[in-house]
Amino acid sequence: MTTMTQQDITEELQAGRPTGPLVQGYEVIIGFETHAQLSTASKIFSRASTAFGAEPNTQACPVDLALPGTLPVMNKGAVERAIKLGLALGSTIAPRSVFARKNYFYPDLPKGYQISQFEIPVVQGGSVSFFVGDEPKTVRLVRAHLEEDAGKSLHEDFVGQSGIDLNRAGTPLLEIVTEPDMRSTAEAVAYARELHKIVTWIGICDGNMQEGSFRCDANVSVRKPGAKLGTRREIKNLNSFKFMQQAIDYEIRWQIEEIEDGRKIQQATVLFDPDTGETRAMRTKEDAADYRYFPDPDLPPLVIAADWIERVRGEMPELPRAMAERYEREHGLSAYDAAQLTQGPALAHYFQSAVAAGANAKLAANWITGEIARRLNQQDIGIDQAPVGAAQMAKLVGRISDGTISNNAARQVFDALWTGEAAEVDAVIEAKGLKQMSDSGALEKIIDGVLATNQKNIDEYRAGKDKAFNALVGQVMKASQGKANPAQVNALLKSKLG
Repeated sequence: MTTMTQQDITEELQAGRPTGPLVQGYEVIIGFETHAQLSTASKIFSRASTAFGAEPNTQACPVDLALPGTLPVMNKGAVERAIKLGLALGSTIAPRSVFARKNYFYPDLPKGYQISQFEIPVVQGGSVSFFVGDEPKTVRLVRAHLEEDAGKSLHEDFVGQSGIDLNRAGTPLLEIVTEPDMRSTAEAVAYARELHKIVTWIGICDGNMQEGSFRCDANVSVRKPGAKLGTRREIKNLNSFKFMQQAIDYEIRWQIEEIEDGRKIQQATVLFDPDTGETRAMRTKEDAADYRYFPDPDLPPLVIAADWIERVRGEMPELPRAMAERYEREHGLSAYDAAQLTQGPALAHYFQSAVAAGANAKLAANWITGEIARRLNQQDIGIDQAPVGAAQMAKLVGRISDGTISNNAARQVFDALWTGEAAEVDAVIEAKGLKQMSDSGALEKIIDGVLATNQKNIDEYRAGKDKAFNALVGQVMKASQGKANPAQVNALLKSKLG
């Protein structure tokens, strides 16, 4: 076959060719390891601050540096956040878990080892359910374990050298590990978005990907359908959903080309370069044995009592999945729409506020997941920054429901509210003359006039041509300058045409 260069693969991906369940006859296998920085004020084993943005090396205390004579002390808040995650994901929370030392050398790891969990993690099993388009998917979880973060290597401000900032060293992390259940880039990104939603929803992580609070590593391999699992390569530190998609897409195509050209995939850790759209090998991937795990002698086993778990359960907010199911029951929404409305607490609050103000739930859901979502994406803002508040949306939906304005007129009103042209729904309706004509007498006169001049359409309709009826409706709407109530027009026309 013709060998594709890295540039060829990049160009194909940039051309928008989709990566589906099978790519060139290969099945894609993806698993995730996600590092979520926990929202504690202090580090996992010390009292040093976790605040982001401080001057380099001003928030690394002797415990974080493992100086002689120091001992780690477990942060109760980090454990409580692990319990919350376990409850949110339907996992088993281990009554007893153990901390281990993961030994490796890297300049930003001041101890020469990382305190983590290996054989007995605090959170075991569970799952994450989400939608890819309108298709439901579920990814099984292996575990989520507590560990400390490493420091950070700095390259930008040093010519020919690198600096080390140890402020991040010791920041509490939950590493959330999945089974290799994902079969496409779309599934992988949808999973990552759903997990991001969950950890921010329950308040255990701020989810800021640019600051490194939520970092994803994707394990990617390919195989012929039915064959044993292929050799995986781990793409490290994907810090945006856009780059995640580009990196996995590229890695899939690169692996297929390597195999098709007779080369073997070597297990490795790779990085994604957003500038080139390519992955590149960083180091040979280590296995667990390479880290020489052993129980940390300075930390006793972590014991979590059942009453502690129940207390945390009682303080948990309503979870997005449970809220979506309630929307389906109470408001008759589709599973997909209910899932879209529970993408975040602010969005759910907006919808609930609009319904509480009297809006028809289904109509409000259509506007929020349609026009409002489109505008928010267009302007790259959140629902809490939307120029149209929930009360205004409720009033607008109410005016559609009671027949005061048509859907087309409602879009004009919405545009005026969104752009700041006006602040009150009824004022826009009056100023623009958008009120629907509901006077049956006046409407009948218009219809009679249309029927008097469109005998051909009348004959075609009576001969069974539905398009002729639509043409008559269009003529009535045109004659009324778009102000006639479409439902009323349909009813009166059908009555007059027998």
